[in-house]
Amino acid sequence: MIFHDDTIAAVITPPGEGGVAIVRVSGPDALRIADALFRCAGPPPTSRAAGTFVYGKVFDPVEEIDEALLLIWRAPRSYTREDVVEFQCHGGPLPASRILRACFSKGARAADPGEFTRRAFLNGRIDLVQAEAVMDLVRSHSDRARAAALQQLEGGLSKIFDQVYDDLMLIAAQVEATLDFPEDELPASIPEKIISEIHRIRSRVNELLRTWNEGHLLRDGALVVISGKPNAGKSTLLNALLGHDRAIVSNIPGTTRDSIEAEFLLEGIPLRLVDTAGLRDSEDFVEREGILRARKYIERADIHIHMLDMSYPSDSESLQALTNLDPAKSILICNKMDLPTLFHVEQWPEVQRVQTVLEQNQGVPEVKEALKQILSGSVDLSARPHVVISERHRQALLDVSREIDQLKALFEADLTDEALVLSVPMLREALMRLGEVTGREYHEDLLDQVFSSFCIGK
Repeated sequence: MIFHDDTIAAVITPPGEGGVAIVRVSGPDALRIADALFRCAGPPPTSRAAGTFVYGKVFDPVEEIDEALLLIWRAPRSYTREDVVEFQCHGGPLPASRILRACFSKGARAADPGEFTRRAFLNGRIDLVQAEAVMDLVRSHSDRARAAALQQLEGGLSKIFDQVYDDLMLIAAQVEATLDFPEDELPASIPEKIISEIHRIRSRVNELLRTWNEGHLLRDGALVVISGKPNAGKSTLLNALLGHDRAIVSNIPGTTRDSIEAEFLLEGIPLRLVDTAGLRDSEDFVEREGILRARKYIERADIHIHMLDMSYPSDSESLQALTNLDPAKSILICNKMDLPTLFHVEQWPEVQRVQTVLEQNQGVPEVKEALKQILSGSVDLSARPHVVISERHRQALLDVSREIDQLKALFEADLTDEALVLSVPMLREALMRLGEVTGREYHEDLLDQVFSSFCIGK
């Protein structure tokens, strides 16, 4: 444990009206602050046992702020492993903010974003991977994301990283021991065992890296961009997928002049649907800016839905757009199939193609099925939710992979004393990067990077 000599406080419930608001105080003076502010029947908070819930009133210093429940935890059996109290008052911004200011007047300071969880990590209650799972759980938009985050919070991913770290540490120990042997007395089994272990670790790292795509989709959502010429039916498709009217639909070209985003769940994967401005030449500055943004969205898209108005004659711009579609991530929708077909192309691109009449809601299930087909390339939609790595984990694992590949090449070429000596800094670098994932090794910049994305109060 790391002893902190200051006490932090924050409102840990969302802003706005609600039934209950909670102010959390953590640190060596938490109970003393509760004594100063909270009045109740019986002994004061400092004289009460851990796990106590007590009803009373909060004063600052003589003016009553609110009636509340006080919850008491004593170190080390708390979220931060410090003394912790929570004031549960009436919801709404005023009671909680007044109680928080009263805590500040008695010596607490405002908690930084993620500081409660940061203290939980520094005091050994959780590791960095579990700390990140806290925010993954808070931000989860689907049951699948929630289940994956919960497994990570319970240590599922940490155990895998710890096993890889321990296996790599064992190789380092074997290399150290091997250096103690005279070269002509080195048992033949030792080099073979080291090389075999390196191959096994590399396979485990590859398994972890393969989960990144799913992790990206669960945490960030798949960016699904709908593009096409004006009046192709982009906004109608957005509304049909959502099941309600989110975008304005009209026959006037250029109605959508900016990108419109909305969230949509499909098979437990959050999709970030983006309806973009119609692609065409325009003299209107605002519409031109919207078209520029549309093209930038298309470049970033995880899935690109390109729409054609089949009742409109084909032109060079539309035909060029078809040739630019990426088969791995594109869906081509041929809309308005109830009208005479005027759009003709000699050779259709090798992408999924769906025929629709969106004004009559025809073809929407087929569009969803096409989306599922592309998602299944990154996520096994039939599999149970499981732990998945984040972008930070991925970058560390890529560094580890590079060091392991160099080790493989070095040892497979010739496992001499010189090769063993050269392997030592590679092993140290790989171990350091793995240690940074779980927090076995950390520095302040790393902690700032991890916890800066947390909300205040967590």
